[in-house]
Amino acid sequence: MAYGRSAMRRADTCRRRFPCAVAGVFAAFSIAIAPLSTRAEGQNDCKGTVYLTFDTGHMGVAPLVAEALARQQVRVTFFAADERTQHGGSSLDDHWAPWWRERAAEGHAFASHTLHHTYWRADAGVDAQGQPRFKVRPSAGPRAGESFTVSAAQYCQQIDAAAQRLRAVTGREPLPLYRAPGGKTSPALLAAARRCGYTQVGWSSAGFLGDELPSESHSNRALLARSLRTIGDGDILLAHLGIWSRKDPWAPAVLEPLIAGLKARGLCFRTLAEHPAYAPLIRPR
Repeated sequence: MAYGRSAMRRADTCRRRFPCAVAGVFAAFSIAIAPLSTRAEGQNDCKGTVYLTFDTGHMGVAPLVAEALARQQVRVTFFAADERTQHGGSSLDDHWAPWWRERAAEGHAFASHTLHHTYWRADAGVDAQGQPRFKVRPSAGPRAGESFTVSAAQYCQQIDAAAQRLRAVTGREPLPLYRAPGGKTSPALLAAARRCGYTQVGWSSAGFLGDELPSESHSNRALLARSLRTIGDGDILLAHLGIWSRKDPWAPAVLEPLIAGLKARGLCFRTLAEHPAYAPLIRPR
């Protein structure tokens, strides 16, 4: 869980590079993957299961991600925070509400990423009632970039506020799960979240797909090759709907070849609602 968004605030976006990135990766891998993925369609015997998840980001690649998922008929789990976007708004605002509703109609699952993408920084002792306190720093919202201390109840409010917004924009019940920004937690933080009804979900080691890493030193081609080599049954995969700092965007360039390649190995895609560790936490609707 050591991977974070260390350079999220750099405004180096790459909107003009998407077509080249997609074409380059598909050209490099079409011979190896296309025949296998064609054979796998309709004949995938589920030799294993993987759980693809997306955290929010600048949302610049969100429409392209949605198109790739629809073409591949893959359902994923979105962890949403109300983050700054390339369009000047935020990822859970009214501009993006139709996009979220469309994903709900396609059968994707949703969970909280804390409303203001609030990083845990350190435990900060307990209050007069013996309840834990935490030092945090949000990267979005009115106090973005500030470090301050919150109570366990206030941290839970951050988790729940994102879930409430997802409920409003999707019309679906979010999962009783959340992802701590950057995967940064402590035992006290996890216990506080569980007391207010939320279980933290990280990602598998092989499931770190690398879209947060600098493209100058971690090319899309290299990240795709590594993922196809290392991902296996049961892995929870992590990607984002746009990373400010990456000059050659991982999505959608790597996304579709990765899905096709994993399908060709007999791996099926499921949401976290079907994960054996988390499915028992979900109340029947």
